[in-house]
Amino acid sequence: MSANSATGFMIENQKEWHNFKRRETLPSIAVVSAAQMCIQSPEQADSVSSGWGECPLPICVGHEIVGRVVAVGKTVKTVKIGDRVGVGAQVQSDLTCTNCLGDQENYCSNMIDTYGSLYPDGTISQGGFSSHIRAHEYFTFKIPDAIESEVAAPMLCAGITVYSPLVRLGAEPGKRLAVVGLGGLGHFAVMFAVALGAEVYVLSHTPSKRGDALKMGAKQFVVTGTKDWHKPYQFTFDLILNTTDALHSFVLPDYFSTLKVNGHFHTVGFGDHPLPSIMAQSFAPNGCYFGASHIGNRPEMIAMFDLAAACNLKSWIQPVPISRDGCAQVVKDVHANNGRYRYVLVEYDNEFGKRA
Repeated sequence: MSANSATGFMIENQKEWHNFKRRETLPSIAVVSAAQMCIQSPEQADSVSSGWGECPLPICVGHEIVGRVVAVGKTVKTVKIGDRVGVGAQVQSDLTCTNCLGDQENYCSNMIDTYGSLYPDGTISQGGFSSHIRAHEYFTFKIPDAIESEVAAPMLCAGITVYSPLVRLGAEPGKRLAVVGLGGLGHFAVMFAVALGAEVYVLSHTPSKRGDALKMGAKQFVVTGTKDWHKPYQFTFDLILNTTDALHSFVLPDYFSTLKVNGHFHTVGFGDHPLPSIMAQSFAPNGCYFGASHIGNRPEMIAMFDLAAACNLKSWIQPVPISRDGCAQVVKDVHANNGRYRYVLVEYDNEFGKRA
């Protein structure tokens, strides 16, 4: 198969979101990478099952991708053929607007997601459940030699999604923070926050994850399903990072009460339901803030990989060989909230042949 064509596993109907068919994809733009592995995440399950609304069809999802570069455009400077690289949830932006020029390209109004976005020429971007993908070099990252491909892949979206707000909101020695949820996002939040020097607590409704949280470096594990769980922790945390998609079920004032004065409740977990109704007065007892963010920028991605390599941080993964059945299995398992803590689709050469 040439670098100018690709095949992948796509869905054609969101009502049949676990019915994948192998067919030609039509990727677009600059650097071509032959995928070695790709991660299945809740975001992809939400996309194909219409939890986040309608998407263009047919669609090939997958946005945490590691592979080898097999072709480059004439002006590409930062990667070359043969490099082991990764691509996350974004493959392009205009790189000329105020946001892009200020290292905020992940908030560019003309950004293109790795799958399901419209290029200026009318082509729809297609993701990593495929033999090849294409991405602009600015959104293509060399993987450090110290990090295995299957370990690096989930960092390209889940990792950067938590790393960016952690560094921007000051996770560092002397700070105490809480991570809500221990899943694909949450397990990275714990490991990165600990590596950055913060004291980390995990807030979870799943008591069985206590042992994993402590192995990842958390100081305490707090079960939020118990009555008045929040009262012993009033004015405790500088930052709460929510990684779950269950905000609609939270009693937010209980969480806010655990923040220090001017503390931040920040969410990177986006569910299918509206936020719970809340009075503005609920923010007043400690002057706290509520915010959210979207992935991260290129300098943060590079710094995250450097930190992971230096601290020997490892993603907690479950590998599944890519195939029609393998894709169906992982979207079903993710939709059912199974898995600890990130599925990795592997053995691409067995399915698509040698491409690099």
